[in-house]
This record gives sequence, C-alpha cells and structure tokens, in this order.
Amino acid sequence: MEMFDLSLIWALIIGFGIMMYVLMDGFDLGLGILFPFAPDEDARDVMMNTVAPVWDGNETWLVLGGAGFLAAFPLVYTVFLPALYIGVFLMVAGLVFRGVAFELRFKSRRERRGRRLWNLAFSGGSAVAAFAQGAVVGTYIQGFETQNGVFVGGAFDWLTPFTVLTGIGIMIGYALLGTTWLILKSEGYIQAWAYKLTPPLLLAVLVIFGIISIWTPLVNEVVWERWFGHIQVIWILPALTLLCMYGVYWAVQRQRELLPFMATLGMFFFTYLGLIVSKWPWLVPPNYTIWDAASAPESQLFLLLGVLFVLPFVLGYTFWSYWVFRGKVRAGEGYH
Repeated sequence: MEMFDLSLIWALIIGFGIMMYVLMDGFDLGLGILFPFAPDEDARDVMMNTVAPVWDGNETWLVLGGAGFLAAFPLVYTVFLPALYIGVFLMVAGLVFRGVAFELRFKSRRERRGRRLWNLAFSGGSAVAAFAQGAVVGTYIQGFETQNGVFVGGAFDWLTPFTVLTGIGIMIGYALLGTTWLILKSEGYIQAWAYKLTPPLLLAVLVIFGIISIWTPLVNEVVWERWFGHIQVIWILPALTLLCMYGVYWAVQRQRELLPFMATLGMFFFTYLGLIVSKWPWLVPPNYTIWDAASAPESQLFLLLGVLFVLPFVLGYTFWSYWVFRGKVRAGEGYH
C-alpha cells in the first residue's frame, strides 16, 4: 500500500497552478478586454504598464498546469484535445497576439496606425483568450462523450448555449478583475474611470453567474446530486462568493484601493473551489476520476520530485516581481 496518494498530490498541485493562473492572469486579460473603452491613449499606456512587468510570469502557472496534466494524467490529453482543440487553439492564438502586442505597441509610439493595430491585437487577443477559457470550463461542466477512454463526440460539442454563457461570464469576470486592479495601480481620472466601471461590471457578473449556477445542475446530474442530494457544506462556498461580491461593492463605495481587488480575487477563488467540489473526483466527466486518468506511479513520483524543486522558485519569483513593481503607475512612467 502506498504511503502517499500520488494522484491526489498531483491533483492538488495542478489545481493550485490553475487557480494561480486564473487569479493572476485574469486581471491582465481583463485590462485587455477594457482596452477599447479606456478614456484615452495615456490611460491605455498606464493600463498596459501596470501589467507589463508581470504578465509573462503570470502565464508560468498555465504552463505548470498544462505540463502537469500531460505528465500525471495523460488521459486528460487523450480526451480534452480532440474535444477542445478548436477552443484551445483560439485561447493560444489570443494569448500569442496579446503577448506580441505587449512589446510591439510600445515600439510604435510614433506610428498612429501601428499603435491602433497593436491596440486591436491586445484587446482582441485578450477577449478571445478569455472567452475560450470560459467555454472550456463550461465544456468541462457539461462532460465529454467518451468510449474506452477516447473522445467520440463532435468537433463543436464544446460550443453550446451553456458554454457561450460561461465564456461571456469569464470575460466579464476578468474585466471586473481588471478594473479593481486598475483602482489599485492607478490614480487621478484613470482611477476614477475604473471606480465608475466596477459597479455595473459587478452587477453583470452577479446576474450571469447566477444564471450559470441555476443552469449548471441542469446540464450535469453529478452536480445536481452534489448540490441537492442532501444538505452539504458546499453551500458555504456560494455564500462566501456573494459576501466577496458585497465586499467589492462596499469597498468601491468607500473609495478603498486594495480591498476591491482582494475581494474580487476572493470571489474567483470561492467560485473555483465550488467548481472543484461539485465535480470531485471526476477529472474527465462523467466517466473518469483522477485515479482512472493517472499515469504510472513511477512516472508521477519521478516528475513530482522535479516539480517540488521548481515550485518554490516560481513562487519566489512571483512574489519578488510583484514586490519590486509595487506602487502606482503614472502616465509617462512604467516598465517600458
């Protein structure tokens, strides 16, 4: 009998990596979604400069999650890639366009046409990537049509009214993260614009996530049983999510700077936990658990040693980069 459940350890590591990615890359995707609505070009410079030093480090967590699935749960790739290859392609393409725009937009300061092009690449890439991520989450909630560990559904099974709604929900949620981040990192009329935009975005998130919460148990029997089979502590999580939403509203009304962002992070965190608890232990729903999808214990152990060595460095680099670039970002100043 194994002393440690390696599949469970890997599930916790990958879950942590995905959570970190959503929380940390969500706000810079949100800034991209808000880019076309910014007051002026100086405001766009400030928006981009608030995340320019950290955006690529944020995406380290996406690499950790993706590589972890390949190493520890290869069945995920066997099913997810055929089922989601269009959605994943859109997400990667959006992230690539956004990443290129970070660098080339600042090199096109004197070329109005070039700057407009990279503004479009940054905003469009962010919107497409965010929508694709939300649609993938919606597809995971729905489940996959599999036989003998192989996906047997269609190429567009991932695109349904439910997944479109989850995609839009993630886009609006990321935009809310973006405005609360901008409240923390900016000042003057840019901060005032972010304050003004936050309450309507919060209301939109409340409405859409409310609809998703009602719809989710209707598209998945496991979730219905988990939520309504008998009284569960799972209901604490949506209650905490609502509390965080109220915290955002309360903090914005009182012109707080840090609390709106922290409360929005809490909102995402408890929603993410709610999703995990609702689907646990199904990794490839509705048929395969984390243990069904796991690779050989020897492979998991070998790769786990490497991850446990690297993870503290990633955490240290992340903390250090945010610490070094703390404080306000002003027009005419920044990383570039």
